[in-house]
Amino acid sequence: MNHATRAGSEANPVNGAEAQVIPLHGPGREKPAEVPEQAEERVDAPVVDFPAQPSGPVREPAADPLSESVRSALTFLRHRLTGDYAVDEFGFDAELTETLVLPPLRALYEKWFRVDTFGVENLPKAGGALLVSNHSGTLPLDALMTAVAVHDETGGRHLRGLGADLVFKLPLVGSFARKSGQTLACNADAERLLTNGELVGVWPEGFKGVGKPFSARYKLQRFGRGGFVSAAMRAGVPIIPVSVVGAEETYPKIGELKVLARLFGLPYFPVTPFFPLLGPLGAVPLPTKWTIEFGEPIRTDDYGPDALDDPMLVFTLTDQVRESIQHSLYRRLSQRRSVFRG
Repeated sequence: MNHATRAGSEANPVNGAEAQVIPLHGPGREKPAEVPEQAEERVDAPVVDFPAQPSGPVREPAADPLSESVRSALTFLRHRLTGDYAVDEFGFDAELTETLVLPPLRALYEKWFRVDTFGVENLPKAGGALLVSNHSGTLPLDALMTAVAVHDETGGRHLRGLGADLVFKLPLVGSFARKSGQTLACNADAERLLTNGELVGVWPEGFKGVGKPFSARYKLQRFGRGGFVSAAMRAGVPIIPVSVVGAEETYPKIGELKVLARLFGLPYFPVTPFFPLLGPLGAVPLPTKWTIEFGEPIRTDDYGPDALDDPMLVFTLTDQVRESIQHSLYRRLSQRRSVFRG
């Protein structure tokens, strides 16, 4: 057998010769210890980068607002049918106000007048306070919008407004006003509400303010004898000045029909550029841009019991509140660029 045949036979195990194993570690070196199977899998396993988990809290899916509205409506209807709802001593029905009154007013507040609020930190989260505001706009929409602002900015507190006698003499309006938290503008009712820790709203200008002509806009009328100051002093609660800009232009009053006012028993029957000329369409308020500012509280608990008998002190505090509101109105008006855009 030649050399080629012998080499082929040694390299070919099929022909009966064993194949030569050449150690990879080379001659004179020991074979390294075998790597454990588990460790070998860790080395050879591919590294996979998983996406990082969010560091913040996991948010639950947002609740369906339509479903919440339906559940709220069904709960309200069940309570109405079973009589399982509460009314306080003044006739205030909180559930009815939350379900039927505030939602449409909130839509007007957010979408139509686009109200901006300032000084909400001056609204107490608990305890009584007397909110004193300017009054304007031919119809008292400013009182309603202020009630929405107080409710939404305090996490659910209701503004208990003090209304004129006429409000409670009107058919249906008086009963509805009672159920939505309004009560008669008298010191006795105001003191009881304030002592009970309620937020009470008062508009000292009355019909003189809300019914003043457009030419006198943002000029505060007389505040009366300061009865609201006496009520706050007796209850020992702060007085919060409130200034509303934007309500004056919703129904610009350019005149009034005194004959119709006497006929319907109203303090005035307004004439605006659109009403009564356009009929019911003229009763739609103009979409002016509003701002509501809650001023710094004026404390009344520092005065002794004898202070109530001091008419000059009561007059001074009344004038202080009035001047605070007037200055706030002028400041906001100077910053306003447009009636409709703010």
